[in-house]
Amino acid sequence: MHEVSLGQTIRDYLTGEHIDKTTYEDLRQALAQMLVEERGYPSAALRSKVAVRFPVVAASSGEAEEYCRTVDVAAYADDGTPLLILLFCPGQVNTYRRESLAAARLFPGGPVPLALVTDTREAILVGVQEDVVLGEGMRAVPSWNELAALVAAHPVHPLSPEREEGERRILHTYSEFIKTCCDASVCML
Repeated sequence: MHEVSLGQTIRDYLTGEHIDKTTYEDLRQALAQMLVEERGYPSAALRSKVAVRFPVVAASSGEAEEYCRTVDVAAYADDGTPLLILLFCPGQVNTYRRESLAAARLFPGGPVPLALVTDTREAILVGVQEDVVLGEGMRAVPSWNELAALVAAHPVHPLSPEREEGERRILHTYSEFIKTCCDASVCML
C-alpha cells in the first residue's frame, strides 16, 4: 500500500493547521502525539514531513534531477540540530532500516545521529554512524530526557563526497521504486 490523498483534511497535531488526509497521515499524527504525550518531547522540537532532497543524474537523459524522500517526523535540539528521524513503514520494520540510514545521513543539517523505523506496532532504533540497532520494539522509542545521552553516545561525522554519493544512490533506489510502483510524486509535500 502506498500513501495517497483521501480527499479530506485533518488538523495537524504539531501545528494545528489543516493538512491533506492521506492513507498514512493518521499514523503520522499518532506518532507525533505519542512522542509529545507519552515520551515528553516538546512539540516545538518536532517537525513532520521534512523533505530530504538530493540531486540524481537520470540514466535516460544524463541530466540532474531532484529527488525527494519525506521523513515522517524529526526531532531537533534547541539550536536546530536534528537529533532523531522517525520513518513510518507499511511493512516489516527491518526492511526499511537501510533506507532510514540513507535518509538520516542525507538529512538537511545532518547527518542525524539516530533513526527510528516503526510500523506503529514494532520499532527499531538505529545509531546512524555505526549502523547499530540500539533497541527494538516500541520501548525503543527514546524519551526526550533520554535523547541527549543517546545522541552523545552515538555521534555522527560529515560524509565524504564519495559516501554522500553512495547514500544518494541508495535513497534514490528506494525513491525510484516508490515512484515506479505508486505515483509520479514521491515527496508528498
